[in-house]
Amino acid sequence: MKYFCYFISIILLSCSNKEDVFLPKASVSIVKKIEDLSTIYIFFKTNGKDTLAEVNRKNSIISTNWVFTIDKRLPLKLIIPEVIKLQEKKREDGAHKNEKAENYYSYADTINKNLAFLPFTHIYYKTTKPVEGFIFYFKKENDSVLLNDTKVKKSNVIKYFNTIDFTVNPEIILLFDKNMSYEEYIQNKILIGELQFNNKIRTEFIF
Repeated sequence: MKYFCYFISIILLSCSNKEDVFLPKASVSIVKKIEDLSTIYIFFKTNGKDTLAEVNRKNSIISTNWVFTIDKRLPLKLIIPEVIKLQEKKREDGAHKNEKAENYYSYADTINKNLAFLPFTHIYYKTTKPVEGFIFYFKKENDSVLLNDTKVKKSNVIKYFNTIDFTVNPEIILLFDKNMSYEEYIQNKILIGELQFNNKIRTEFIF
């Protein structure tokens, strides 16, 4: 365990200004290894009573895989606008674009004791409330999920959804509370990874 903590510290202190980032924690590794990468840091800062998200992308190269190393304490309402701007910059840079380059969120796998990564290259974020579709609504610090108007325990959400007999397969909408912490967001994303993969969800709402 000590080695694991030391390894994570080396990763987090690798940027030029030697600032700490507290990583989200989960119990599984979605992706364990990435090559040809650039790290983008989003730091937790305070100014009086205000919380700020400070971005450091000095060493990012458009043609590489981007790893977003984000402090787990930051709320989505501060993170996602910065992520959107960076995604758009990468997508629009035709001169240096690499179709194989992906975007990942980093987190700590506490079971296997390694740095792990969650891909989100093809996700488009919207900071508005969805108006239609079958909505999975994840509220801040809540152990249940609202599936339209039905409250379901997080641990049963995939099983419950698979028991619904739809006449026509619905468009699935993922809605996350904008005040949710980045760590809780990552844990929720991992929880419903199977759902997202099977249904090819490409848009997420943060509201």
